[in-house]
Amino acid sequence: MIRLLGIDPGLRFMGWGLIDVQGNRLQHVASGVIATDGAESVPLRLCELHGALQKLIREYQPAEAAVEETYVNRNGSSTLKLGYARGVALLTPAYEGLPVAEYGAMMVKKSVVGTGAATKEQVTMMVKRLLPGAVIHKADASDALAVAICHAHHRETSRLVQAGKRMA
Repeated sequence: MIRLLGIDPGLRFMGWGLIDVQGNRLQHVASGVIATDGAESVPLRLCELHGALQKLIREYQPAEAAVEETYVNRNGSSTLKLGYARGVALLTPAYEGLPVAEYGAMMVKKSVVGTGAATKEQVTMMVKRLLPGAVIHKADASDALAVAICHAHHRETSRLVQAGKRMA
């Protein structure tokens, strides 16, 4: 069994989700959102995100992490701030010694729902179906669990391909 951490980066709300994976079986461990105060300075908010992620990693001991890639917005300032948060989402697990994978939003949606054009509601519905008993309070947490599920599917496929190459 392996524990995976999925992260949906955001400066205001950073979603996180932990799942245990054994073969093709997925089990919800925990999920939530790290919220920062928009009235605080960006550096303090980034410190808060880092500290909260570090605490989660040390408490739940995931073996790997996966982070959703973000797309450029029309608002340059918002894009830059989201990039800062994404940097924290990539740095913190790496700093804690975890391998970190990255997946685009369309790949996450396709892995979980079957189409890259899925809505947030469809993603949440499928996450709940794939992780029975998971109580999800915010879309950011659902998105983070979807990233973890995507990573579970892709890491297993990658492992099988590598095993096949070694046998050839």
